Amino acid sequence: MTTYPVSRIPHPGIIRVAHSPDADDAFMFWAMAEGKIDTAGRRYVHELGDIESLNRRALAGELEVTAVSLHAYAYLADRYALLAHGASIGDRYGPRIVAREPAPADPRAGLAGRVVAVPGELTTAFLTLRLYQPAARHVVVPFDQIEDFVAAGNADAGVLIHEGQLTFADRGLQLWADMGEWWYRETKLPLPLGGNVVRRDLGDELMRAIARDLKASIEYGLAHRAEALRHAQGFSRGLDAARTDRFVGMYVNAYTVDYGALGRRAVAELLARAHAARLIPAPVDLAFVAADS
Repeated sequence: MTTYPVSRIPHPGIIRVAHSPDADDAFMFWAMAEGKIDTAGRRYVHELGDIESLNRRALAGELEVTAVSLHAYAYLADRYALLAHGASIGDRYGPRIVAREPAPADPRAGLAGRVVAVPGELTTAFLTLRLYQPAARHVVVPFDQIEDFVAAGNADAGVLIHEGQLTFADRGLQLWADMGEWWYRETKLPLPLGGNVVRRDLGDELMRAIARDLKASIEYGLAHRAEALRHAQGFSRGLDAARTDRFVGMYVNAYTVDYGALGRRAVAELLARAHAARLIPAPVDLAFVAADS
């Protein structure tokens, strides 16, 4: 798949779409990337990057369409609208806090003053840690190095995203808390982690067309699950087929097709709590662009 440097757009009619190089994003964008759906002449170039780098690029407005952390969206809403399709939402599961030692009776209290490795300060994983235990200290580590970083004793604990949520026990690490489960106990809502955004200056008509293409890609992948999973397996970073299937099932679900009323309420609740805790600078005026809007 061809990618282009940020500074070089190969043709004005091309739309750059950036997403994480992991199995769930690969699954949902597969049909769009491989020409399985009719995009009515809209041409997409797919760029891959870890979520924190995509958050930073979105802050600069570099990309027409990109995956971002919902934490980062608090800083992007003036320039980008949320697409109603392509969300990563955990229903009673989410980023996992792990450590070398077994969890204490009260893991939340046990994290106070501890150094926790996080995958980026704009990630929703970091935001949930701050909501869960604001007294924890942190160090930023690339998401795919956190397990080794914690196992080597370089941090007291780590917050794992992507496939690390399934592989931490292979490194001898112990689960302290699942942020999705904690969030559900707090709110009775699923935990919204990431979404796809579209730059507002593209205009309403093109934004809605992009929303239709993304939704069609997700629905095509779900309707051709075996083929889409074979493609996603190439982005699973060591997961076997069974665990790739499980991981994709966790984060490509009904909320991915469309946030729905509950998913939208969960986003609003997350960002409202973040603002109340002074973890983001201002309330966020949420705008969703849907395929059928």
